Amino acid sequence: MLKKRIIPCLDIQNGRTVKGINFVGIRDAGDPIELAKKYANQGADELVFLDITATIEQRETLIELVERVAQQIDIPFTVGGGISSLKDVRKIIAAGADKVSINSSAVARPELISEIANEFGSQCVVLAIDTKHDEDWMVYVSGGRKSTNLSTVEWAQQGVQLGAGEILLTSMNNDGTKEGFALPIVQNVCDAVNVPVIASGGAGKKSDFHSLFRDTEATAGLAASIFHYNEIPIPELKQYLKTQNIPIR
Repeated sequence: MLKKRIIPCLDIQNGRTVKGINFVGIRDAGDPIELAKKYANQGADELVFLDITATIEQRETLIELVERVAQQIDIPFTVGGGISSLKDVRKIIAAGADKVSINSSAVARPELISEIANEFGSQCVVLAIDTKHDEDWMVYVSGGRKSTNLSTVEWAQQGVQLGAGEILLTSMNNDGTKEGFALPIVQNVCDAVNVPVIASGGAGKKSDFHSLFRDTEATAGLAASIFHYNEIPIPELKQYLKTQNIPIR
């Protein structure tokens, strides 16, 4: 059984780490470089950096900030936000990222997934899916601002067929609520693909991670505010999961 991963996420806006609820109500959460250092020192398994307004503002990811974060950490580093071409990916990998996360650009041009996988390998491509449940779980783009007619499970399958090596699944309904992960859709996606699935959105207490790893095949749990505001230190979370017999890195 794959050991489970704990992944803090830095949502970046104007060079600062921020956090919202259901993708709105954004507030400051600290300096990204200091947080990155802290998480690496605390034993985070990976770090995700998402430039959350790059796509909406139609600009490139903050390369200089990516470089500065990469210099401070020695754990796998995924960067997303505003990546729409191989040229963008080359810059981000050169700046120190190990993987890139693509979302809106992949929906707009699915072949981008294959292009990145062909040049850098599938392990470099994380397909980020923002999903929301109205009558069904559907894919949203542009930082959760625009709905699409794509079914979440079908899009995950298509993305993996095109070369994505990992799925980062964020439930917009659960995001920032601290009421637990969206377990049914997480497991539906796990059942549909043969690559690791990172669950995001809703972590509020240690037992939420236990439920995630006990009741779904997600290989990682991603969270932001509970780590940023020191509500649950990563070492404490990992120790708790070990007591629950969850195989943890």
